[in-house]
Amino acid sequence: MPLFLRRRAAIAALSLLSLGALVPAAHAQDKAAIKVGISVGNAEKIFEVVKKVAARDGLDVQVVVFNDYQLPNAALAAGDLDANAFQHQPFLDNQIKARGYDIVPVGLTVTAPLGFYSRKIKSAQELPEGASVGIQNDPSNGNRALLLLQSAGLITLKPEAVKNNTATPLDVTANPRKLKLVPLDAAQLPRSLDDLTIASINNDYAEKAGLSFVRDAVIKESPQNPYANLIAVRRADKDKPWAKKLVAAYQSAEVRRFIETTFKGALIPAF
Repeated sequence: MPLFLRRRAAIAALSLLSLGALVPAAHAQDKAAIKVGISVGNAEKIFEVVKKVAARDGLDVQVVVFNDYQLPNAALAAGDLDANAFQHQPFLDNQIKARGYDIVPVGLTVTAPLGFYSRKIKSAQELPEGASVGIQNDPSNGNRALLLLQSAGLITLKPEAVKNNTATPLDVTANPRKLKLVPLDAAQLPRSLDDLTIASINNDYAEKAGLSFVRDAVIKESPQNPYANLIAVRRADKDKPWAKKLVAAYQSAEVRRFIETTFKGALIPAF
């Protein structure tokens, strides 16, 4: 074969190899199976339906359940998960600020109104002077609990802290009942109810402890609040086809019906 023909053949072969190398990369973006981190409780029930809907679109959703709010973002950032669905935007913002995660939201899931629960009293009006009040020790949920106490007329917070969603016990300016605020890890609050007068408990942990927001909460957050939960992924994955499939599965009519009929206002679709 003449030299110029051999060169053309070599170039053509290299071109084919290059194109061949691109095809698997394109397909790799559209994963057939993904791992999603969620928290214990209601999310487990919802994701049983999400998994079925996603499977019909060719996506195998494998759920990893966490009992600690600090772990799912760390696992996602480390590449042990493809996505997580357990947090609201203020919590994610705080984690990004504190730990530098390059994680972004890709879709909303549910709003889970926060409640204060008690084994000792039936209403906020019964709260005695000097009562011990458990709140979450993470900044975003602790702020949310303090805002709920203020909305119930039990404390007053610095306006700047309310405006910036950064309230801590140090921002309490009025506490007429001399409530003793006790910051604890969110997962510990249900287990500490016997030692506290009331405690702010996130919906998933409340459900796991056999508590119902509708039936048992003595102070209730309004369903119309800025704390809608979300699905989060690493920034590099936000436009991947599998991420869009996951969001579409969660935001399907089938999942909406399940949330509305199963939780009856304790969880509200945010999509």
